Amino acid sequence: MRQLYLLGLLLVCLAVFIQTPMAANAQQETPAYAKWGQLAIKEVKTKYPSAKIIDYLHEGKEVHGASTIEKFKLWLKQPDKEFGVYVRISYQSATQKVEKIELQESTS
Repeated sequence: MRQLYLLGLLLVCLAVFIQTPMAANAQQETPAYAKWGQLAIKEVKTKYPSAKIIDYLHEGKEVHGASTIEKFKLWLKQPDKEFGVYVRISYQSATQKVEKIELQESTS
């Protein structure tokens, strides 16, 4: 009976060991918008150098003909206030050449 218990325990441990690396690899996949998110963060840090970015949200993308717009909202904290900044990055879908970057402070 004890041998059966140990065998079952061993099988459970083996199953966890095998599945854990797969789960870790799935979590490590880089999202398609990561490149644009890094650019959004860089632009916000340039405009607000003293602010700390405390949150980040990819709001999706819009495709308009040959152009794509990636949309982000970053939440910033300065000593005297917290506020959001919307970032819109427009680029050529085929070449990924940036056309325009817009930053707009959130009113809420």
